[in-house]
Amino acid sequence: MTGYAFTFATANLIARASGALFWPDQNLLICSDLHFGKSNRLARRGGALLPPYETRATLARLDADLGSTGATSVICLGDSFDDLAAADALDKTDRTLLVGLMAGRNWVWLEGNHDPGPATGIAGQHCAELTVQPLTFRHIGGGNGFEVSGHYHPKARLSGRSRRCFLIDANRVILPAYGEYTGGLWCDDPALTGLMGPRAIAVLTGTRALAIPMHQTPAKR
Repeated sequence: MTGYAFTFATANLIARASGALFWPDQNLLICSDLHFGKSNRLARRGGALLPPYETRATLARLDADLGSTGATSVICLGDSFDDLAAADALDKTDRTLLVGLMAGRNWVWLEGNHDPGPATGIAGQHCAELTVQPLTFRHIGGGNGFEVSGHYHPKARLSGRSRRCFLIDANRVILPAYGEYTGGLWCDDPALTGLMGPRAIAVLTGTRALAIPMHQTPAKR
C-alpha cells in the first residue's frame, strides 16, 4: 500500500508515501516545504555549494503525484520557495515545468517563514491561510480548528533509517517536508510532542506509507 487512508474531522484523506496529502472528495493535493531554489539561496548567501537539481527533482515528484491522483486543486503550505529571491532565480526550464503543472489547476500558495509574501511572477492564489471546511490550512501549526500544517519537517527512525513522516492526531495533521534538500526535526522533539496528543501517530514515507504510534517511535539518532 503506497498511502495511508484516515478520517480527519469529517474529511477522508490519504497520506501518500511521497509526502503529499490527498483529499479525494475535493480532488485536492496538499504538500508542504518544497523549498524550491535552496541550492541557489545557499550559494547566493555564501553557504554550502550543492548540485542545483533539487527543484527539478521536487517538480518531478509533484508531477507524479498529480498524475496518479488526477488532482485539480493544489495547496502548498508555505516555504515553497527557499526565499522570495529564489522564485525570481528559478531556472527557465524549472519555471516552465512549474507553469505546466499549474495550468488548468486551482493553485494556492500559503505564506511560510521562508517566503512571507507573494512570489513575484508566480501565478495562483497567495494567502496566509485558507479554510476548506472543515479543515484549516496554514504553514505553522498551533492554531484553532482542524488544522493541516507543515514547517517542522518531522522525521523518525525505523530499522536504523531516517524517514520523513506525517504526524496525525484528532485535531492536527503536520506534513513532512516535500522538497529534495530539506532536513528534519525528530518527532520526539519537544516542539512536536507539545503540539500532538498522546494518541498521535506518525505515518512514515518512503516506498510505502507506514503508520506507527508517534510517542513510541524510535526517533533518536
